[in-house]
Amino acid sequence: MPGKNIINFCGKPLLAWTIEHCLEGGAAPVYVSSDSDEILTIAENYGAFKIQRPKRISGDTSDSESGWLHALEVIEDESSKFDWIMAPQVTSPLRTSDDIRKGLEIAKGDNYDSIFSCCVSGTYFFWTENEGKIESINYDWRNRYPRQDTTKMYIENGSFYMFRPDILRQYKNRLGGRIGMVEMEFWKMFEIDNQEELRICSTLMKEFLVEKR
Repeated sequence: MPGKNIINFCGKPLLAWTIEHCLEGGAAPVYVSSDSDEILTIAENYGAFKIQRPKRISGDTSDSESGWLHALEVIEDESSKFDWIMAPQVTSPLRTSDDIRKGLEIAKGDNYDSIFSCCVSGTYFFWTENEGKIESINYDWRNRYPRQDTTKMYIENGSFYMFRPDILRQYKNRLGGRIGMVEMEFWKMFEIDNQEELRICSTLMKEFLVEKR
């Protein structure tokens, strides 16, 4: 989806929802890193600071970590150092400021070095396929039992990550050290990568969040 980060989503650019969630949830200041002037202008209009991302780390094959490392260097050179970084995903708009606040509270406990948002998977039986052969993962199909007896599992939903700057520098990874998680409602797990997911997320946003705002 070309330009998906600023596509109209429930009345405003998709990017704006994430900026507002962070500002309302107390995760400030908010920085947006991009090589697009249009994205950076929209970000500023919604209260974020802009960081011009170099072309060398702006391609489709560039990972998020490279952008975060560059942004961290720019921020620390221009202002001050931070204990934690929160990295929300723009294409996962189904969250609230309360989810952001919950992540910040967990970080304050000083029990973790990195944190990811997640949803409980529900009582599902999972299978995998390898070289044409399928096998059950979280249960033995030969010894079937009620689904409600399955082990509780969590889905990394990608809504946001939190990590200490030194973890990002050391591992070049958003996760490392003592890893914790922030649990969110199951319906918040959906993200936007195509038109079908845009419709799904738009419907859920209107049903659960827009009217309440």
